[in-house]
Amino acid sequence: MTKKKSDYDNGLPDKNIYDSECPLIYTLNLVGQKWKLPILWYLFKNERTRYNELKRQVKGITNMMLAKSLKELEENHLIIRTQYPTIPPKVEYSLTDLAKELFPALNELYSWGERLLDKKNRPQ
Repeated sequence: MTKKKSDYDNGLPDKNIYDSECPLIYTLNLVGQKWKLPILWYLFKNERTRYNELKRQVKGITNMMLAKSLKELEENHLIIRTQYPTIPPKVEYSLTDLAKELFPALNELYSWGERLLDKKNRPQ
């Protein structure tokens, strides 16, 4: 099993890529694109998965967008791509510890959204 080495020594996303002094905007630039949160959420629920399983679970994503999103998430140290030396090749994706730190905040956003939807759907 081999893990691709990071391009950055500190294991953190390169701040220059997203050029923002606001921590919230910086974070949203890392994970706020259409497909990244569903990918991260699925990996959080399933610990690790393969490409085709992600493709099936993230409804509507194209191969090109999945590959692009996975590459960006890996470059930003939010997922780990593990390639096994087998034939045919086997690759699995999992969350980094850095990405796992995001989920208490995402759970709070999820709960907040649930409450809003409940109020919206409740008869007046």
